[in-house]
Amino acid sequence: MENLGVIKSQTESANNYLGISRRGKHKIFIGMCPGVGKTYRMLEEGRRLKQEGLDVVIGLLETHGRQETQERATGLELIPRKVLSWQGKTFTEMDVEAIIERNPQLALIDELAHTNVPGSEREKRYQDVEVILQAGIDVYSTVNIQHLESLNDVVFKISGVVVRERVPDRLLDEADEVVVVDVTPETLQQRLKEGKIYAPEKIDQALQNFFQRQTLTLLRELSLREIADSVEEDVREMQQDYCNIQERVLVCISTYPNSVQLLRRGGRIAHYMNARLYVLFVADPNRFLSKSESLYIETCERLCQELPGEFIRIESVDIVGTIAQVVQEKHITQIVIGESRRSRWQTLLRGSVSQKLMGKLATVDLHIIANTP
Repeated sequence: MENLGVIKSQTESANNYLGISRRGKHKIFIGMCPGVGKTYRMLEEGRRLKQEGLDVVIGLLETHGRQETQERATGLELIPRKVLSWQGKTFTEMDVEAIIERNPQLALIDELAHTNVPGSEREKRYQDVEVILQAGIDVYSTVNIQHLESLNDVVFKISGVVVRERVPDRLLDEADEVVVVDVTPETLQQRLKEGKIYAPEKIDQALQNFFQRQTLTLLRELSLREIADSVEEDVREMQQDYCNIQERVLVCISTYPNSVQLLRRGGRIAHYMNARLYVLFVADPNRFLSKSESLYIETCERLCQELPGEFIRIESVDIVGTIAQVVQEKHITQIVIGESRRSRWQTLLRGSVSQKLMGKLATVDLHIIANTP
């Protein structure tokens, strides 16, 4: 809360000083890992805009000794860094106040997830960027997918690396534009071998660890999916009659013994479609589950997590209405449900859940799985 207060106070001061009320626009260049060309692409666009007459400066640049990146910065004004002392050592950080005083139309700022030297006015560089945006200056910035807070555990499972510097996911949501800078794992490995990413003494170690082909492939998929999901959310907000781009499978389970088989079948369908998986259990609030039934539902929940999927439990007497509500909230495209256990006479009198769903959810595909002993 203190950091937010400091940011608000500083941004208000900047706005008062400059007489600006418009918040700057933020464009983020994101990639699967170092070396894909995020900084190069940012500088390239900055140079193009400068040639078109825009006032562009480099607020902070990290070339990591990459010659091609350094060459792309040629001709762009560079704001000098601020010199700071900490524990008897000298460090440099981005000079936010100097950028605001210079007041360009666009500032290029590298490595959004960077942690500032202790004693800096703000802890993280992304907080510095927010101050600059509030001052009415547009910002282009760069970040790797592994720095997103919500993906930290996933990245660790993929790479075995604990990422210490992280940024909140809201930065992508709040950005005016997000650009994925993408290359194939093979291209990235070749760049590494040619010495375009790390110094020669670090190449072999990188190839054996973070830059293994399998790791790069999974990180690439992670970054593309993350942005695809973000784009899908934007489309959903713009359109009332939303058309799902990604399939979403909802498996409706009950306390019947065939629910585990039903869940596995739904998991296979989701896997074949490369779809998100959701599992729904509608619990009757007027009925207590027996011990065996409770254990059964817990088994289904554990299996859902392993597949993996999202388990949803809702108390309601209206099964069809609850399913329809979840379908709408989660933008479900496929429903997997077990065959009705009612007798033919009961079905004629009352109708089955599947029949009611077909009448209520005409645009959703319904998979009715036969009961097996």
